[in-house]
Amino acid sequence: MINWLSLAEAPVPEGGLFDFDATLPLMAIQVVILTFILNKLFFQPVGKVVEEREGFVTTSHKDAKARLAQVQRLEDDLKARLQEARQEAQAVITAAEDEVATLHKAALAEAKASAMKLREEARADIKAQRSAADVVLAEESRRLADLIIQRLVAT
Repeated sequence: MINWLSLAEAPVPEGGLFDFDATLPLMAIQVVILTFILNKLFFQPVGKVVEEREGFVTTSHKDAKARLAQVQRLEDDLKARLQEARQEAQAVITAAEDEVATLHKAALAEAKASAMKLREEARADIKAQRSAADVVLAEESRRLADLIIQRLVAT
């Protein structure tokens, strides 16, 4: 087997653009060991934290979508209830208007009936007074006629 350390200590020949001696494999081994150490010490824990955060973000996003859908359903339900309440209120208003119109018609009919009754009573009263006045006038005219006849006959 080749002793890499002894090759690294060998004198470096001068001359070429690139010198490939024992330092190249030694550096490659150091890079592999450093990569392994960095991966175990830093990259795996950081990767776990990144994965956990990504999972948290994904879960939060799903929860937010579910809540948004629930809010949308609730909003639609409330809109439907509001529409029903408006229709019920309109029905109540229409019923109240109809009831007021009916009561108005009944009160008007009652007032007309009362006025007709009062008018008929007044007519009957006037007729009775007229009859009484006719009787009084007839008596007065007979008395005057008798008085005129007596004066004409007496003269």
